[in-house]
Amino acid sequence: MAARVAKARLCPKPLIRRALSAFRYNGRPFCRRRTAARVSMSTEREALLRQSIGGYIEPYIGLSLEELGAVRSVRVTEKGVDVSLELPIPASHYGAELAAALKARLSGVAGDSDIRVDVAWNVAAREVRSGLKPIQGIRNIIAVASGKGGVGKSTTAANLALALAREGAAVGLLDADIYGPSQPTMMGLKNERPASPDQRTMIPPVAYGVKVMSIGFLIDEEQPMVWRGPMVTQALVQLLETTRWGDLDYLIVDMPPGTGDTQLTLSQRVPVSGAVIVSTPQDIALLDARKGLRMFQKVEVPVLGIVENMSTHVCSKCGHEEHVFGAGGGRRMAEQYGVPLLAELPLDIRIREQTDSGKPTVVAEPDSQLGRAYLELARRAAGALARAIIAGPAAFPTIRIEDT
Repeated sequence: MAARVAKARLCPKPLIRRALSAFRYNGRPFCRRRTAARVSMSTEREALLRQSIGGYIEPYIGLSLEELGAVRSVRVTEKGVDVSLELPIPASHYGAELAAALKARLSGVAGDSDIRVDVAWNVAAREVRSGLKPIQGIRNIIAVASGKGGVGKSTTAANLALALAREGAAVGLLDADIYGPSQPTMMGLKNERPASPDQRTMIPPVAYGVKVMSIGFLIDEEQPMVWRGPMVTQALVQLLETTRWGDLDYLIVDMPPGTGDTQLTLSQRVPVSGAVIVSTPQDIALLDARKGLRMFQKVEVPVLGIVENMSTHVCSKCGHEEHVFGAGGGRRMAEQYGVPLLAELPLDIRIREQTDSGKPTVVAEPDSQLGRAYLELARRAAGALARAIIAGPAAFPTIRIEDT
């Protein structure tokens, strides 16, 4: 009995508990306090990382990632830091640039840890104005307009559509210029025709991943359209509504030039999410561009921004740069009306040659300085629309003009 008592004294239960607690983790004693401390440190680090990420201002939308609600998760693991984001603009190429910028921003907080940033995106639909109904499958409609012809509106519309598609968006392009349809030529679809399996709807031809519809597909190339305003408007609405667009993030509408009955009626009958105004820098073009801008404001369509086309010319022989049509007109107009200047595009012979050949700049030279300019335009236009969606209907002031 005495031996048993002595043995019990040698191995009491508290000693067993101490022995169990002496198991080592990474060479150090493992205990609940140490585990809790590590969890606390990890949580604090994640909070610091999330704060740094959330404060980053997204350059194309102009809001912080926290304001956008774009930060889905921030996790600190043994392997490093995992960040997951979701943007409201397409980012197939932009995502890598954003990830690189965030890694540089987080390096001071994350230390030597490996940083992995995953960027997803989902384009939201802008709420349709009162009295209009949305078109099934089309999230957003962007009108590309000008107050007058000859300023490069159709070229800008084609490259805008292609640049959005390059960023991964599902894009359609509607050529609304009934009198002078040019998109079949610009998009390399001159010999294409839409299919109509049920004789009621049409399947649009596709060029470079963009679905295209134009009256030019349905008439002879040299046939003039001698139609009055109501017939033109009816034809446009039918083109829009009978085309099988499928699911689109953006439908780009190449509007007819001017601010007449056709443009006004189309703006009132079609649920346009936003408008892009194209002009050249000279005063005469800007006078008409202002009329186009005010027309959209009158019908409560937000103006996403202004594109100054043919902003400058660089001689292909000597490199001399000059402002053939004046300088700064688009910027002054943007400042006057409180809208963004989306792009200042150059006057370059390659742009004309590429569109004439059916292979616009974004397709012909996507990584060139010209191609990059159109890509920046697309990102800024998408960002301006995303900001309008987030801010709601009150984001843009409206100008009401009453007949007296």
